[in-house]
Amino acid sequence: MQRNGLNNMTDYKKTLNLPDTSFPMRGDMAKREPQMLSRWQEQQRYQKIRAAKQGLPKFILHDGPPYANGDIHIGHAVNKILKDIIIKSKTLSGFDAPYVPGWDCHGLPIELMVEKKHGKAIPPAQFRELCRSYAAEQVERQKKDFIRLGVLGDWNRPYLTMDFKVEADIIRAIGQIHDNGYLYQGYKPVNWCLDCQSALAEAEVEYEDKTSSAIDVAFEVKDPASLARAFGVSLPGSAKVYAVIWTTTPWTLPANQAVSVHPEFEYSLVKTEKGYLLLASELAQSCLERYQLSGETVGTCRGAALDMLPLQHPFQDRIVPLICGDHVTADSGTGLVHTAPAHGLDDYFVGQKYGLPTDNPVGDDGKFLATVPAVGDVELAGVFVWKANDIVLQALEASGHLLCLKKVQHSYPHCWRHKTPIIFRSTPQWFIGMTQQAHGSDATLRNLANKAVDETTFFPAWGRARLEAMIKNRPDWCVSRQRNWGVPMPFFVHKETGELHPRTQELLEQVAKRVEENGIEAWFSLNSVDLLGTDAEHYKKLTHTLDVWFDSGSTHAAVLALRPELSSSSDRYLADLYLEGSDQHRGWFQSSLLTGCAINGRAPFNALLTHGFVVDGNGHKMSKSKGNVIAPQKIFDTLGADILRLWTASTDYSGELTISDEILKRVVESYRRIRNTLKFLLANISDFDATRDALPVSDWLEIDRYALHMTQKLQDEVRADYERYEFHLGVQKLLGFCSETLGSFYLDILKDRLYTSGENARARRSAQNALYHITHALTRLIAPILSFTGEEAFEVLNGRNDQSVFEGVWHELPDAKLSGEEISSWLTVDAWRARVNKQLEAARSAGLIGSALAAEVDVFASGDDFDVLARLGDDLRLVFITSRATLHRAEDEQRIDVSASLHDKCERCWHYREDVGTDAEHPTLCGRCVSNLYGEGESRRYA
Repeated sequence: MQRNGLNNMTDYKKTLNLPDTSFPMRGDMAKREPQMLSRWQEQQRYQKIRAAKQGLPKFILHDGPPYANGDIHIGHAVNKILKDIIIKSKTLSGFDAPYVPGWDCHGLPIELMVEKKHGKAIPPAQFRELCRSYAAEQVERQKKDFIRLGVLGDWNRPYLTMDFKVEADIIRAIGQIHDNGYLYQGYKPVNWCLDCQSALAEAEVEYEDKTSSAIDVAFEVKDPASLARAFGVSLPGSAKVYAVIWTTTPWTLPANQAVSVHPEFEYSLVKTEKGYLLLASELAQSCLERYQLSGETVGTCRGAALDMLPLQHPFQDRIVPLICGDHVTADSGTGLVHTAPAHGLDDYFVGQKYGLPTDNPVGDDGKFLATVPAVGDVELAGVFVWKANDIVLQALEASGHLLCLKKVQHSYPHCWRHKTPIIFRSTPQWFIGMTQQAHGSDATLRNLANKAVDETTFFPAWGRARLEAMIKNRPDWCVSRQRNWGVPMPFFVHKETGELHPRTQELLEQVAKRVEENGIEAWFSLNSVDLLGTDAEHYKKLTHTLDVWFDSGSTHAAVLALRPELSSSSDRYLADLYLEGSDQHRGWFQSSLLTGCAINGRAPFNALLTHGFVVDGNGHKMSKSKGNVIAPQKIFDTLGADILRLWTASTDYSGELTISDEILKRVVESYRRIRNTLKFLLANISDFDATRDALPVSDWLEIDRYALHMTQKLQDEVRADYERYEFHLGVQKLLGFCSETLGSFYLDILKDRLYTSGENARARRSAQNALYHITHALTRLIAPILSFTGEEAFEVLNGRNDQSVFEGVWHELPDAKLSGEEISSWLTVDAWRARVNKQLEAARSAGLIGSALAAEVDVFASGDDFDVLARLGDDLRLVFITSRATLHRAEDEQRIDVSASLHDKCERCWHYREDVGTDAEHPTLCGRCVSNLYGEGESRRYA
């Protein structure tokens, strides 16, 4: 007799519900991702997402523009991936979160590349056109790699600081700052690169070690009697008295205009074999040892008593005063400071207080001007500043004013592009004043900036202290540059007075309109008569260009405020978040903060997120010379961009991000764990139709409802991690869920029911209902990080490839309808299962059993544990995946005994059961398989 056409010769494997899916086990993402990208671009996925999110609350992340020069490196990749994860998680959270990428396109590095390629003897207009062309090429190169990372954005309409409209609005931004009262022209020391022959912004200066000549120089006191009265002592009429300074920049001594003392410090007058020396009391002994002199202190006084005493310059025919300044320190040197207002900000400010001249003797090229007097018999005119050190030292030694010369290594400012030492040099420049007050306000720009920092949320929190310190101590911002390729400062100044034209704002808007039509060349080629008429003979065009940090820093006004899709509120210029590397506290974060405060009275962002730098496996900075660079192109060409994205998200970006081949291997293993989990889930719901096969949650088996509860818990926690931008914690939870909650527990238990139950049995459909929701939830949870894999899984789920997972929101999970007691019970079961597995592994190692199903276990439990396990009844063996599990009440300690089953193995489900062969027509099957195939099916309640 046959049933359903089956007999005892049946291949029972064909009766199992074996998993099936088009989702491949091997991702082969390096090959498949570019194909997916091509399809997404054809389908205009980004635009479809925007359409789907229209009308929802906005979340605006404003892109800090990378510089359009050179291929992207791993730091660029980290930055763009983090931004993309945030945009995508916000999109799934129900926000309209557009992403408009941008590029910084002006400035010296591009000029240098063009000069290298085409030479320097190029007419300025042609040179600027070559710069524009070069920047455009670089944008396209970088854009291609950013897209390859899976970053979704408006790549067809990025913002470029060299776009004519953006250039015009940058001009309008500097005009607003001038109109608000923060911009002024000054003659003061600025960071000056001798190679760039231009002023540098604070963010363009880095500190490296430099070896310098440290010298102690004696300035003879011209009025010893007045000095003696200050000290309350009498001095011989022939006494020689010297105020001693210490400096590491001998070349600045020709510009010396004073010697500064601290008004509150105690100073000693020390009698030595070389005359009387004036030194800070705290440093006097160390100075004498340095000079190899013995000395006797004849008197002391406060620095304030020495104010305006005359000194003789050591090699120029000039009297300079002793003055008081709070900038003087007593941690090194002599406690007296050589003061050259043309070569230092502290010197400049104290010089302003005393009305000292700010004469700068050094030209743009770093050579002394023709008007500089000779030093002794040697001319300084035309001598480069570093070579002038030797000339000054020789003159001091010859005149007896050099008390000590030593070589010291110290931290010194360098140009970040040329890696060469810079100088401080006083030049006529344009500044945004930190202590300037806006028209009609008592608040200074520094006050507004400090308030803006207070109102900003920082991720991580330590960013606040860093930015606070920089705002507190930063000098006025020099925004003018002496470059060709940059946004001009389109001002007209009077040829004699240097004053701006009285119609400056009106003229500036006219220039902006012309730039809007024809770019910055509209200014450079402008004939002043066209705008000024007869005034042109009295006014000259400025040739300055704006600091490139002003370009990018003002994009809140030139981009955010003017692109409708980026308007998040009534404050059109305001972004929810800026995200950049930790170096941008002194760069883009700060320039944006200052321009925002100067234009609108507040920062252009509500929050700042800072990530660290990428280092190699040994914690070393990546460098081509060290050979430790890992290029993002290599990673996505060999492993796929999703591996790079998973590494980025897995790493705590608040510190340094460590990468190496070994680390990437571990990331690949983590990726496989997630992918294998997705494959299992998709394969086991391939025949599930939610409209046909959905069951009320109350009809599900309890373990399925527990899995649903654990998924809801995961989703709540991972969403919270996305909200806090703590992606590495979310990745840990996702991996734990895939490997432990699902892999080692739920899915392991589930396989038997999925494969051996009847196709449409309630037990199987219950499992599939749970898996359906788990798959939808997990696919969305990984999608912001593993975007290619998430989209791939979503396409399999939907059965179509023209819809993005990001057009929707997080999956809405049904209520698991579990009590706290039931949830606690399953946690206890999970713990017992781990103990059983440990005993089974020991039995397997001892050769007692092969598979777990070949075993029978006797569980001895007590107290609440007994009650929890007893509740499962015969389902206990299904949870433990053994052929028998018998529960006993433990009289003493709880334990687990493992024995090998003595029964036959069912050919279909592989369980060892006493009833195998009891059905004569199916002698190789157990009773439940016969029931599942030909009868009412087995009854399950819990598992």
